[in-house]
Amino acid sequence: MKGIRDVCLVLLIFTFTSRADKYKEQALRLMSETPLIDGHNDLPWQLKRQFNNQLNTVDLHTLNSTHTNIPKIKEGHLAAQFWAAYAPCAAQYKDAVRHTLEQIDIIHRMCNKYPEEFMFAVSSQDILDAFTNNKTASLIGVEGGHSIDSSLGTLRTMYQLGVRYLTLTHSCNTPWADNWLVDTGSDPVEHNGLSDFGKRLIGEMNRMGMLVDLAHVPEQVMNQVLEISKAPIIFSHSSAYSICQHKRNVPDDILKKVKEKNGIVMVNFYNDYVTCSPKANLSHVADHFDHIKKVAGSSIVGFGGDYDGVTRLPTGLENVSKYPDLVAELLRRGWTDNEVKDALGRNLIRVFKAVEMVRDSMKSMTPDDIPIPLEQVQSSCRTDYGYPEKSSATIMPSHNFLILLTLLLHSLIAKLM
Repeated sequence: MKGIRDVCLVLLIFTFTSRADKYKEQALRLMSETPLIDGHNDLPWQLKRQFNNQLNTVDLHTLNSTHTNIPKIKEGHLAAQFWAAYAPCAAQYKDAVRHTLEQIDIIHRMCNKYPEEFMFAVSSQDILDAFTNNKTASLIGVEGGHSIDSSLGTLRTMYQLGVRYLTLTHSCNTPWADNWLVDTGSDPVEHNGLSDFGKRLIGEMNRMGMLVDLAHVPEQVMNQVLEISKAPIIFSHSSAYSICQHKRNVPDDILKKVKEKNGIVMVNFYNDYVTCSPKANLSHVADHFDHIKKVAGSSIVGFGGDYDGVTRLPTGLENVSKYPDLVAELLRRGWTDNEVKDALGRNLIRVFKAVEMVRDSMKSMTPDDIPIPLEQVQSSCRTDYGYPEKSSATIMPSHNFLILLTLLLHSLIAKLM
């Protein structure tokens, strides 16, 4: 009897393993046909934090203190990555632009140092070309509107350096936008979402062809941008609020509006956004994919792992090598080949192309060069060159007035003596 039970157990294990292998093989086949595009990875910040951007001392083939290295990228079949150029909120009003430029520089240097593995990319076609050449397309997203120091000229310069999305806020208000923490009550509402300058910034991003990223913004900003943007938007690394009620996630009504506007929500893997707890597993992440597909369809979902930007990751998704396992889980749950291909990369390519089409349709428009009002940014750390000078009569007494005041004081002193 025991022998029969053992045989049945072996057969059961073999059947389960065969099915698992089947889904994994199917996942790898689909990933060989359609590029896997991830919306957000903070490896550049780890290079800053751990090595102060001394890339000459780092070998990305052997680096093991990060979620991301070249062997893991290859094993994970990661075809395109938006690398985050990130400066902490503590740098706002100080040297955020410098830190951001250094992060942009390190991404360029990664591509130059490893040309067989990485291809710098600035367009939807570049992603497809890199995939054809078996390289990982490397794009730049600036994470946090404080990184532009409230300057449209700085934003345009970053675009010229290859930046293709801007996350409007990180975890601090800017002089023109509220951040997601206002929805928790821990940060004050300062702009009722976007200020007038913030709304103009969306128009300028549309004009230049930069994707608007709504990860890290409150619901009011989500709604405002979805209303005013001429181009589809992205959430580069956010999950479904109905599954985990964290304010970094996207509510169902917003998911539906993203669908209406042909945008994309790229699912974040951070445990705290997946299960609202320190622990999570791969299946929990798949639940977010399922929910977004159920609410708004497979055409708005994508991958936004947030690797190297988080401290806790789900069991089964410990690093970037694990993407095929998540794809296999979606297939196990009944996702069709077409739905999986949508999530892998077709959705992001579609959004990117739409943003480029809007850019091309606005090419006759001149850049917005009206600066943010001085009173909204004035501080001891900021000069005001270029703004209209105040009349000297309004900021200091005239020469004649000073002479008269001196004579009156002398006369008063003489009487007292």
